Amino acid sequence: MLSLAAAVIAAAQIGAAAVKVHVDVDKAFDFRKVRTWSWAEPKGHVMVARTPTDDPEAIQKLAEPIVMDAVLKETPARGLTQSTDSPHVTLKYYLLLTVGSSAQTIGQFLPAVTQWAMPPFLASTQSLKVIQQGSLALDFSAGSEIVWRGVAAAEIKPGITDERRAALIREAIHDILRRYPKTN
Repeated sequence: MLSLAAAVIAAAQIGAAAVKVHVDVDKAFDFRKVRTWSWAEPKGHVMVARTPTDDPEAIQKLAEPIVMDAVLKETPARGLTQSTDSPHVTLKYYLLLTVGSSAQTIGQFLPAVTQWAMPPFLASTQSLKVIQQGSLALDFSAGSEIVWRGVAAAEIKPGITDERRAALIREAIHDILRRYPKTN
């Protein structure tokens, strides 16, 4: 099961071209005043849209300790201290697993016209790739408003060890949180 949960971020192989990190920021929010944070309740949410037998709760039980540990190690570098007493922001994570596809058809890049000396033909699939995709999102909220969101998304690479997957989750969180504005 850890392979399913961590595979989301196994996709987040830092430095690999396939990993994409995106950040959205509320430009009206003053991050210079933010010094403390705490986990939202619930801390996170796992959503799986791959097979009917995937168990989001089991995946969350395996992935959540890794996510929590990585966040606790990364937030001090951004000037944030965890606090349960009136924190400035709260944090929630989302782990998303899904399946996508990529296909190419014969002639898809050529116009099917006689001027190109190519007779019109029916498009037939030349290449089909089914892709397991994963994303990890971290949301910082002030009150009920999300003020900062970081997302790492990539193709899941099956067949790596649980230890490597855990390391990749940590690396993905590092890459996401290094884009959070420093407050110190």
